[in-house]
Amino acid sequence: MNNILRAENLFKSYRMNKNVNLEVLKNVSIEIEPNKISVIVGASGAGKSTLLHILGALDRPDSGKIFYENENINSLSDERLANFRNKNIGFIFQFHHLLPEFTASENVAIPQMINGKSLKEATIKSKQLLEAVGLSERVEHKPAELSGGEQQRVAVARALANDPQIIFGDEPTGNLDSANSESIHRLILELRERFNMTFVIVTHNSNLVKLADRVYEIKDGTINENSIS
Repeated sequence: MNNILRAENLFKSYRMNKNVNLEVLKNVSIEIEPNKISVIVGASGAGKSTLLHILGALDRPDSGKIFYENENINSLSDERLANFRNKNIGFIFQFHHLLPEFTASENVAIPQMINGKSLKEATIKSKQLLEAVGLSERVEHKPAELSGGEQQRVAVARALANDPQIIFGDEPTGNLDSANSESIHRLILELRERFNMTFVIVTHNSNLVKLADRVYEIKDGTINENSIS
């Protein structure tokens, strides 16, 4: 199997107080195929977001290894890990986290400029990405002038800005109504086809689970792949 991401034997715990250590992930291993939509499900507090943040290099495990195309990123320094994350990983969160004082185009341009693109280059690509997510008429609008669904589409365009290997989604439709949720689901499918994107998504949304190529369930700190009927 050709994997873009492989995690081996991940452990993660949190110190609740001096006498209590909460084990969240217990010997978790997972493989992610390229150009697929992989979904992680489980009860609230099961460790889904913790795993997602570790796989996306926002957090580190207590032990274990994470390979991106055979590079163990858990061995990188904090600075090199941040650089790797900025260049190779995109994120879509439940709340869009757009900068309110900037337009849609500027919100998508900023991560590109952080990675060294000129304002002109970043602006051109921002407009292309916003067109790809169906917002060609909203490029110069600020977040307050956009609907919730439109704001999340800007967040999706921003996640694509630096041509990441993988996009991680943490409840990307959890703050949207059913119509906007379905719109974002269709968009994820379209982007997977158009850009050959790989998505790893934590969700409680059963309709999004149905669209997945792989479904993984976290329970009691361990993970198993579920069959898709």
